[in-house]
Amino acid sequence: MSGVIPIPVAPGFDLSGLDLSLPNVDVAQMRRVDPALYASADDPGHPPRILLLYGSLRKRSFSKLVALEAARLLVWHGCEVRLFDPRGLPLPDAEEPGHPKVAELRALADWSEGMVWVSPERHGAMTGIMKAQIDWIPLSLGAVRPTQGKTLAVMEVSGGSQSFNAVNQMRVLGRWMRMITIPNQSSVAKAFQEFRDDDRMKPSSYYDRIVDVTEELVKFTWMTRGRSAALVDRYSERVESAEALTRRVNQRAI
Repeated sequence: MSGVIPIPVAPGFDLSGLDLSLPNVDVAQMRRVDPALYASADDPGHPPRILLLYGSLRKRSFSKLVALEAARLLVWHGCEVRLFDPRGLPLPDAEEPGHPKVAELRALADWSEGMVWVSPERHGAMTGIMKAQIDWIPLSLGAVRPTQGKTLAVMEVSGGSQSFNAVNQMRVLGRWMRMITIPNQSSVAKAFQEFRDDDRMKPSSYYDRIVDVTEELVKFTWMTRGRSAALVDRYSERVESAEALTRRVNQRAI
């Protein structure tokens, strides 16, 4: 796919002129994910909804640039994507959840069926900006669990040699958020050398891995979204729910 196609994002973050061309791929080897091979009978049928988060506020953020490369590939696979701009997001607990940026992030998390998290590695870890976004997405919002059963792909960029500290940390968080974190991942070393002056990624094995990760994420999203309720159904929670129901009925009987 080539040309300029709008990618809807959060208010105030205009990507309507984003070039969706894929100059680094071997078109003969690209395969669009066929939903018929993965979707359940109860699949809702609409394009997979993918939210991308990145972990830097720099004017030229390499984590953002990697997220944009992933967004282009996801659109090629027929996904609907959103990119959250973390600028203006307060520190966790510094504001009430009704803060506009927090409400925006939570609404996007609820909308999504899968996510891509891209963080720089700083001091051997993910950035505070990345962690703050995840911390603002709670395990539950009343009866709604914004992340449970949704798919997740993790990626990182490094200023030095290749490392996997940030992606490993994000995997732990994905499990904690009850997400289905796909096996593949991406780590781009010396990211400042991997982009041209026009902010497009150079051909490399790092780029090829991003192609792999996005393709795998789309497959897992098609495969699990119509089955996620069954996949995350837990005995311990069913018991707890039964006990809560019993207490409520008994209270009404008094």
